[in-house]
Order: sequence, then C-alpha cells, then structure tokens
Amino acid sequence: MRHSILTAALATSVLLVAACDQTTAPSDQASLQSARQLDLEVCDPAAGGFTAGSTNPWFPLPTDQVWEYEGEEEGVAAELTITVLGQTEVVAGVTTRVVHEHEVEDGEVVEDSWNYFAQAADGTVCYFGEAVDIYHEDGSVTHEGAWRADDGPGFAPGIAMPADPRVGDRYQMELAPGIAEDEGRVVGTGSVTVPAGSFSRTIRVRESNPLEGDKGYKVYAHGVGLIVDGPVELVEY
Repeated sequence: MRHSILTAALATSVLLVAACDQTTAPSDQASLQSARQLDLEVCDPAAGGFTAGSTNPWFPLPTDQVWEYEGEEEGVAAELTITVLGQTEVVAGVTTRVVHEHEVEDGEVVEDSWNYFAQAADGTVCYFGEAVDIYHEDGSVTHEGAWRADDGPGFAPGIAMPADPRVGDRYQMELAPGIAEDEGRVVGTGSVTVPAGSFSRTIRVRESNPLEGDKGYKVYAHGVGLIVDGPVELVEY
C-alpha cells in the first residue's frame, strides 16, 4: 500500500477526517470500547477458497476500475491513481489480483506500487504484499516497503478489509517483520462529502505503523471503496 502519502502527519489527517465526518454515530464511542481483534487465520493460504480481487462492497476491485484522488500535503499538490489491472500474481500459492497505485507530488512521480489482493471465502479482503518503486530527486529508484507473504518465515497475508467491518475492529494489515507491519482499526462511521460526491454510508479506518510510529486515516464508502486517504480525496472514479 501507499507509503509517502499514507504516513501523513496525524494532526493533518485528524483535521481532514473531522471536517468531512458529518454524522458520526453516537454509538461509535461505545463500540470502540468493545473492540474485537480479527483473526488472521481467515487469510491463511492453506485455508483455500480464495478468489483474485474482491467483491467486498467496502473494498471492491473490479478489473479495469480506476479511482483518481487529489489533495495537498504540507503545501505540495498530491495526486494518486489506483487501477485494478487485468493481471494476476501467485503469492504463497494463492492467485491474487494486481492493483497499481501511482503517486505524484508537485507534478513529479514519486512512487509506483503493485499490490496483491485476494478475497477469502467469507468476504474478507486479504493483502498478500506489494512490489514498490520509489523515485528520488537524484534519479535513483529504491524499493523500501516491498514484501510478499511468501518471502520467508514470519511473513503472512494481512487483512485489507474485514468481511463485515464494525467500529472497534482491530486487524493486522501487513505481516512482514521489520519491513511492513501496519495495523488497522475501524474508528467511526458517518456521512462524508468529497469532490466525487456525498456518501452516507462510510467507515473511517485509523492505520498505524509501529515500526515508525506513524498514524493516518482512510475513509471507505460502501459500494465505492476508498474515498479519503490522508490528505487526498476521491475526485473521480
């Protein structure tokens, strides 16, 4: 998943989400107190029953779908394009759908990533890793954050989206020791308006990176998918 924009400053992310979260349910705070930790066994490659991509309404991945996002981070214009490719990748014996993320800051390409997703039998979207190209001003390209669920002992698929997300849910998004260990928690619901439109049924997810101490927020709309990612918002899909 995304790196440079995903790890936007917590204060910026909180302000952004607070501004667009117009009808957070009063029950959200109570639900957070009764959080459930989701079991990664649902994404165990040995479980079988996987399908490439996703029909989960919170994280749909129809082939050839494109989402366009725009925003500003620390005074710099930021753009993100997410495209569901027609290609697949076998990871840990599971055929996954490849999703390309293309990031631009101030008119310059800063990152490309190719993410691998498969849907478990119960509708959970599992995240099997990513290939990453990070472009630097000196012309060099590095690959920080790249991982695969079959890279070795301790590596395993994480949960990108629960089958039935509820406020309070906690889950491991990435399981690549020392490389990518992001965690997610569903922290709210509400009506959200972005340039692409108004969405009455949304969930807000707080993502944290224990390796670096970063936190950020994403908002997902039912039937659409990601509509807010830190400082960028959906403008077209």
